[in-house]
Amino acid sequence: MTIEALRPLLARVVALAVIVVAIAVIFQILAPAYLSERNILSILKQMTVNGIVAIGLTFVIVLNRFDLSLAGVASFCAMTLGFLLAVTNSLLLSVIGCIAMGAFCGAISGMMVGRLRLPDVVTTIAIGSIAYGMGFVYSGGKHFSQNFFSTGILDINDSKLLSIPMPVVIMLGVAVLAYLILHQSRYGQSFYAVGENPTSARLSGVPVRLYLGLGFVICGALVGASMMLNVAAVGAAYVNTGNRILLPSYTAVYLGAALFGTPTILGSLAGAFLMAMLLNGFNILSVPFYYSDAIVSFILILAIAIFSPQTLTWLSRSLRLTGGRSRSTAETRG
Repeated sequence: MTIEALRPLLARVVALAVIVVAIAVIFQILAPAYLSERNILSILKQMTVNGIVAIGLTFVIVLNRFDLSLAGVASFCAMTLGFLLAVTNSLLLSVIGCIAMGAFCGAISGMMVGRLRLPDVVTTIAIGSIAYGMGFVYSGGKHFSQNFFSTGILDINDSKLLSIPMPVVIMLGVAVLAYLILHQSRYGQSFYAVGENPTSARLSGVPVRLYLGLGFVICGALVGASMMLNVAAVGAAYVNTGNRILLPSYTAVYLGAALFGTPTILGSLAGAFLMAMLLNGFNILSVPFYYSDAIVSFILILAIAIFSPQTLTWLSRSLRLTGGRSRSTAETRG
């Protein structure tokens, strides 16, 4: 790539670095332990759940669709994992069942949106509500913690690989696989084509309905994978586990899209990292959750505003007008 082609990417990376440094400096002043090695590792572990969900959500956002079932599906997957651990005493079967349940919920959403052409927002809200209700079926809403020590699920959160916490390793592995699919293969190009213009994609031979379904399936499966890490970190499976993943995950994806110009895997990871930095800082400072939620909501609205086509068009026109006026003024003076 030429220097001219790399310049926009370099500018976005510099902007991200400036934001990270600014957040770190502010919280370090307010809480001197913020940049300690222990807390940095805590930030990285804290971003893994929302990071994996954001990676899955990226596939849906690239398709120009929305999945608002995340919270309900996450709770259902967490309770499925806890139930299977209690019944089978097998970590492998329980994790497979958890991820499969998330993929199943995603498949239902994908079929309704892609094949039946139902509105994605209303449909996924309904699927999420049904999934949340199904989470109560296992135990009437009581939490699961049986066989957590014997199956070794807690070791997923506590173990390390080359001094890197295992949840971070798992998140990075998921990110690499997602990056290869979405950005380094023709399948990823088809995802973007469907999101930009479904009619043109269909005329080009892309099976639009299939890709719509795959996007929701991937998102649901990764929600299930994220719940494996969440349950391992908490030490129990609760029916309300997914209540606080929707807002940070969407904020991560749209913040990353605003920083990198389009929804990408790297952008979503960057957004998740920024969210983890903020939420970790709020926790250290004992900021009430309703204040932190308000700040995260504001960031989400700001990111959506920056990423919206209307804003980008307005900025482009403003820059052209400013450039034209500058040249006219220079010519007049000359």
